[in-house]
Amino acid sequence: MLLSDFRRQMLTAYGAMQTDEQSPVYRYAKRAYFIVDKTGTVKFMKIMDNPLDLLDADEVLKAAKAAGS
Repeated sequence: MLLSDFRRQMLTAYGAMQTDEQSPVYRYAKRAYFIVDKTGTVKFMKIMDNPLDLLDADEVLKAAKAAGS
């Protein structure tokens, strides 16, 4: 499932917003990955500093499998 936070309420709570006022992307979302279980517990969180970096698919699959067990 893919989620979005248009009102930027959860971005700051999870540290996924660019807060450096000198940055050209100030107050924009950082690329972030979260795996949340059925109870709402965050089982995996990875926030990328560089928006051009992508998380390796194998790392996401491994985290998803670990969260499911």
